[in-house]
Amino acid sequence: MNRRSTKYINFGLILCLVIFTIFSACKDPQSPQPEDSFNRKAMLTFWAEKQILPALLQYGNTLGELLNTKDAFFQNKTNADFQKLRTAWLNAYLSWQSVAMFNIGKAEAIGYRNYINTYPTDVDLIKTNVEKESYNLELPSNFDAQGFPALGYLLFGLFDDNSDYANKLSDSKYLNYLNDLVDRMAYLNQLILYDWELNFKSAFINNNGSSATASTDKLVNDFLFYYERFFRAGKIGIPAGVFSGNVLSHTVEAPYANIYSKQLCLAAFEAVQNFFNGLSFDETESGASLKQYLQTIAAANNTEDVAQKIIDQWQIAESKILDLEDSFKLQAETNHFKMLAAYDELQKTVIIMKVDMMQALNIQIDYIDADGD
Repeated sequence: MNRRSTKYINFGLILCLVIFTIFSACKDPQSPQPEDSFNRKAMLTFWAEKQILPALLQYGNTLGELLNTKDAFFQNKTNADFQKLRTAWLNAYLSWQSVAMFNIGKAEAIGYRNYINTYPTDVDLIKTNVEKESYNLELPSNFDAQGFPALGYLLFGLFDDNSDYANKLSDSKYLNYLNDLVDRMAYLNQLILYDWELNFKSAFINNNGSSATASTDKLVNDFLFYYERFFRAGKIGIPAGVFSGNVLSHTVEAPYANIYSKQLCLAAFEAVQNFFNGLSFDETESGASLKQYLQTIAAANNTEDVAQKIIDQWQIAESKILDLEDSFKLQAETNHFKMLAAYDELQKTVIIMKVDMMQALNIQIDYIDADGD
């Protein structure tokens, strides 16, 4: 046997020893393994049947009312019908806050959230689309020229003089654009809802494993991403200047109807908390939830109750939001430090969820953020 052969044998023996050691360590009965016997399928069923689908149905109902009031205004063109149209817009926008976090399935595939609530809206692009009377709302380049933000501009920000808004709007090309925006929003929701009812619901519930592609892992990541990027940053952090160093009051949600910005924010926060706590959409029953999941793991392993930490911190954050002006635009321009205080309390919850919650659930974060948490 030559020296080279001896070298290969020695290397092989070492490799076998290393592999044996690794597998022995993995199977060591003394190694503490977190116990997780939680029924994920029951939680997925509750999410789908009691939270997601009812939210989509109710949102669809509010869009239906938006369609009806739009048609009534087109027919009558009165200020009274115009005010009803504004009210229907607000009701649908509030309802959207309970849907926005569920960016999974067909919604993820088509970029649903981008079409419905990309803000601030691009006023120049809207004007270009209207004047050309030629546009494709399916294109990503038109994300910020449609949805609730674009409707908000048409209904509240198109003219300086609000005394006879209905007549001014009805005589312009903007009427056709408004019509197309509302019709498209209703169509997209029907697309998402039909997919959930006909195809995705069963696949979602039955994909109840614990892999990165399983429903629980994916939706928890989507929930966390929504909370961090669209709720914490989008509704409060960006307008307050957290990321830019300068107050950006024009970036608040619904800037042309900014008296509703706190109302929209609180509706979204309530939806976030109800989802986490396992409260049904109609708020009549409780079910399997992230809160219950975390508490089950904590009890089984005698570890910290992460769920209660999150809930307690949310109460502090909500009190800071309630202390803000109804108009976040006004708040940002007059005393943005209150918004910064609210952001800081929301940020504390982000850290708890991204570290403590995800570790307890043994779920890997599947997205990258640039906030430096």
